[in-house]
Amino acid sequence: MPHIRIALSQFRPNKGEYAENVARIGAVVTQAAQLDPKPDLVVFPETATSGYFVEGGVKELAVTAGTLARDLAAAYGGPTIDVVVGFYERFQNHIHNSALYVTLSKQKPEVRHVHRKVFLPTYGVFDEERFVDRGQEGVRAFDTAWGGRAAILICEDAWHSLAATVAALEGAQLLIVPSASPARGSGMDEDGSRLPASVIRWERIVRGIAEEHGVFVALANLVGFEGGKGFPGASAVIDPMGNVVVRGPLFEEALLTAEIDLEKLTDARADSPLLADLRSALPVLTKGLKAGEKREKARQVKFDPAANGASRSTLRAVKRPSPQLNVVGTAADSDDPLHIDVELARRWLVSFLKDEVVRRRGFEKGIVGLSGGVDSALTAFLAAEALGKDNVIGVRMPYRDSSPDSLAHAQLVIDQLGIQSVTVDVTEAVDGYLKQVGDVDPGRRGNVISRERMIVLFDLSAKHNALPLGTGNKSERLLGYFTWHADDSPPVNPLGDLFKTQVWALARHVGVPEVIVSKPATADLIQGQTDEGDFGITYPKADRILYHLIRGEEVRGFDKAEIEVVRKRLDSTHWKRKLPTVAVMSQTAIGEFYLRPVDY
Repeated sequence: MPHIRIALSQFRPNKGEYAENVARIGAVVTQAAQLDPKPDLVVFPETATSGYFVEGGVKELAVTAGTLARDLAAAYGGPTIDVVVGFYERFQNHIHNSALYVTLSKQKPEVRHVHRKVFLPTYGVFDEERFVDRGQEGVRAFDTAWGGRAAILICEDAWHSLAATVAALEGAQLLIVPSASPARGSGMDEDGSRLPASVIRWERIVRGIAEEHGVFVALANLVGFEGGKGFPGASAVIDPMGNVVVRGPLFEEALLTAEIDLEKLTDARADSPLLADLRSALPVLTKGLKAGEKREKARQVKFDPAANGASRSTLRAVKRPSPQLNVVGTAADSDDPLHIDVELARRWLVSFLKDEVVRRRGFEKGIVGLSGGVDSALTAFLAAEALGKDNVIGVRMPYRDSSPDSLAHAQLVIDQLGIQSVTVDVTEAVDGYLKQVGDVDPGRRGNVISRERMIVLFDLSAKHNALPLGTGNKSERLLGYFTWHADDSPPVNPLGDLFKTQVWALARHVGVPEVIVSKPATADLIQGQTDEGDFGITYPKADRILYHLIRGEEVRGFDKAEIEVVRKRLDSTHWKRKLPTVAVMSQTAIGEFYLRPVDY
């Protein structure tokens, strides 16, 4: 069967809801089966039945391959079609991150293959090896209902070139890659489009796999957000020449279709016989890996001894050439490391708010404390786009000596966006408390004001059934420049991974009034107070120093005193970025052994 039609589902699972996700998968397969022409194969991403970051929930969400095949058949019930679904699997008393290849029909479903992920990422945001076991069967190619051979690589499996090589050597014509890889960074692809850097790298990897081995590759990515980590989609089908046949959108559910011609494999492998060369050279390449008494000796590279005269160098008779060579090198990197693609950031954060507020937490509305500053203004602009202006409430909470500009600028945002607004003067509540305790310094009073504002915000949240949205940026969080259990209290924060200078750039892009963006940043808790005055260093300098410090890099181009100002604040405020420290006394300590992400 030279021509086959593939459908890739960019799927957003409801985290932790196996039955609901299987029902939705069945509905997507039904939709695909109604297309003309009908696909031969529908591919879903990694962990589509549960969501990826379920941590301690993996054990209760894992099912056997036979169970999943039965449940998929019950959810589908249409004409015969092949389906690949990523899931957490129970297999012989072990739990794996697996992908099922099953033929669904009106008869009993036929399981053709199960791939168990071999490479388990356990670094950065990943902790797979803590919760699942490594697949011991390796990579296998298998026969399909559409007449060809396929193999499955789950996410990081594909990042290791040997896995794809094994699949190709086993005769795979199509490599299926279900993935749940969160978006990270930003960059520019070959077409000049700004994309998450991880998406660009993924496409480079699968295009390389396809071209090197002369195979088709089908990459199916999750979409949606889990605990703030966004799965970007951008699924793709790649032909054996390394060309992108079809590519999915960013951060959106979609069903991609592509027809592939297996005869192209013949042309690709004839024009670039890399796989044939590899098959021939494999015994030589693996010779040094074979165990035996002469293993170490076999690893040594042999060479002929000098045979052109042992007593003198052959260079002595050669006149030394003048070393006048063109020196070719790379220019110093002058790019600003804090530069962001503002349009990509806007789309990313709007998708985050849609997913986190509505889909994950079940709220229709968001509520924002509007201080008159750029951070809260930007949050309101993003929320209005994500939720709709009628579903955003801006709350002004002045104290008796707040700057008049703070109230005016907050109202400017309310008027420009057309959002609902509430004004609550916190003076009476704050002063009433302070009068009772007495002996109050400006710092304590500022903390009381901040915490009182959070009392107001959360109470109004309950009144209006609106989720509080945070406004703290990355610079403030790293420098500890916030009141603990006040500014940092809202459960969802779109700006927490943006430095202040990046907030300014994004705010200008989305249309926050310039009078707000350009004014000196201030918490407006003490008259005459500014952020930079408190720091003793400007945000542009502090952000660049922080950028290098949190990467463990040497900081250059700044005075030692400036670096130490930032370093001291960073090192002395780690406690503010963590939940309360609890004495661990059992094997079910919350957050240590009992692991459930907040949105599961």
